[in-house]
Amino acid sequence: MINADMIVFFTLALVAVASAVGMLLNRNAVYAALFLILNFCTVAVFYLVLGAPFIAMTQVTVYAGAIMVLFLFVIMLLGAEETPLGKSLNWQRPVALVLALAMVGQMLYVALFLLGRVNPILQAPKPDFAAPLELGQVFFQEYFLPLQMTGVLLLAAMVGAIVITRHEKEKDKQS
Repeated sequence: MINADMIVFFTLALVAVASAVGMLLNRNAVYAALFLILNFCTVAVFYLVLGAPFIAMTQVTVYAGAIMVLFLFVIMLLGAEETPLGKSLNWQRPVALVLALAMVGQMLYVALFLLGRVNPILQAPKPDFAAPLELGQVFFQEYFLPLQMTGVLLLAAMVGAIVITRHEKEKDKQS
């Protein structure tokens, strides 16, 4: 039986998958970043449908907003809008084919053998499962170390981008 929720879900799923494929297949980095923004926005709508408005707004603000502006800034700063065709390595296609077949085999195994064993009855989440206070307590109590590691990783990426940009500017001044 098809209802409105299923129609919304499959429409969003189609947009999310199409935007991800568009991002992967596009040779222009700016267009790929725009497809990624569309993908992040559809994920945010998924969160809204699931009843988590705070996570949805965080998704739009942090990922589709701040991080994608940073990506676009770096793309424009480095002048890497169009990626040139590189030479293909002979081993890439067979490895990709084997990995793709393994993934399809795993999906078929789960669909055919494991779906019947999973308990289809899901418990409803608590009313405040996505509230900012609840998320803050989980992040700073149970996941404090991964949160700090993520911050250090982002800091290292930012320093790396500055070093690369500075190195490129020094090359331009010398020539």
